[in-house]
Amino acid sequence: ATKAYDRVVLYFIIPAIIIWILFAEPLSNYGFKWGKWPEGILWVLGVCLVMAVILHFVARTPGMTAYYQDRAPKSIPYLIFITGVDLWGWEFIWRGFMLFGLAKVLGPGPAIFLQAVPFAFMHLNKPELETLTTIFGGAGFAFIAWRTESFFYPFLIHWFIASFTQLIASGRI
Repeated sequence: ATKAYDRVVLYFIIPAIIIWILFAEPLSNYGFKWGKWPEGILWVLGVCLVMAVILHFVARTPGMTAYYQDRAPKSIPYLIFITGVDLWGWEFIWRGFMLFGLAKVLGPGPAIFLQAVPFAFMHLNKPELETLTTIFGGAGFAFIAWRTESFFYPFLIHWFIASFTQLIASGRI
């Protein structure tokens, strides 16, 4: 739980201060806005539906259950809450700060893929299947953030995927 709050400070608050003070820019330049919300809602609904079907099977694999069985919080409401807290900072640092910052210099295509690399590295201690897919997931999240001009929709998708995975892999649903 403490790690989740630390990540809000390290991955959201500190980059936000850097943007405001050092860059003298509004956070909206880094995806901190609703953006193209009708498209964002469609992405969230579509991706979450597809991922629910995939995760129904994938999250039950031995590697996933072994990893999440003891790590997932026992209380379902707390699991959902703390996963959201944890991923807020994650999504801002990668799909807000890094994506929109890199896109200013390199353009959106390279930025989409470059921000996915450290995001994938952050998953190295996770189950192998999850780790191997994160480069694609990170690029997909970034594509959605770029299309919608907001990190909020990838955050919602990531929150759903992470919470749903833990709930299935730990045997709670």
